[in-house]
Amino acid sequence: MEFSDKTVVITGAAGIFGRWIAAHFAREGAKLCLSDNRQEALDALAAELKLDPARVLLHRTELTDEASILDLAATLKTAWGAPDIVVNNAGLYPKFSLLEMSAAEWDLIFGVNLRAPFLVTREMAKLMVAEGRKGAIVNISSGASRQMRNGSVPYCTSKTALERLTKGFALELAGHGIRVNAVEPGFAPGSEVSALSPDYIERMTARIPLGRTSGPDDAPQAIAYLCSDRASFITGAVLSVDGGNSIGTFEGGELGQAKGIARV
Repeated sequence: MEFSDKTVVITGAAGIFGRWIAAHFAREGAKLCLSDNRQEALDALAAELKLDPARVLLHRTELTDEASILDLAATLKTAWGAPDIVVNNAGLYPKFSLLEMSAAEWDLIFGVNLRAPFLVTREMAKLMVAEGRKGAIVNISSGASRQMRNGSVPYCTSKTALERLTKGFALELAGHGIRVNAVEPGFAPGSEVSALSPDYIERMTARIPLGRTSGPDDAPQAIAYLCSDRASFITGAVLSVDGGNSIGTFEGGELGQAKGIARV
């Protein structure tokens, strides 16, 4: 019950990582403000986790609409005053060739992956400062911020920018006792929003040095650590929790298959 009665805001709560993060904080005794643009999925999540209606807020948020984000903040303020923890989890991971991508598709990716975390952080931080609430904000990034991927250029670029935004907010909010960090979770296929082909999933899994995709406890435990008192002197940091996927190329071959010296 490490986060007993702490107020936790999670965007994209009905997605894969969002569900895992919500489940972790619920087990730790937190009050949850769960945000997603799919109301039915939010209702199903609350039922699945058997959340006490008095300790949960469900908000259908359209993250590309500033007014909707302002309403999320106003709803939280009315109910609980201010958050203790904010997790900017929502994100889109589409596969597009740059030659085929429209400006609208580009804007949508950046609207959800970068503009929304800026707006959510701005509004939630205002509430925290007004209440004198010291707390933590965690942005969900990706190892793609450091590795360009064919067909994922806008995604990679948005995550690189998100990590710079993380460091910028960390500097600006440090004086208020609000810490801002980022977590880069590992590959977890199965999103209803960003569908991936079986072939792509197989190829991506084969690249992971530790040999598996991300599980339900991996990223949430890292996020919880960064939000805990044990990380009270950590801000502006980026923590990779991806099985080594972002440190280099791993094709699954055994050492020693190729012998001899390559001359270049």
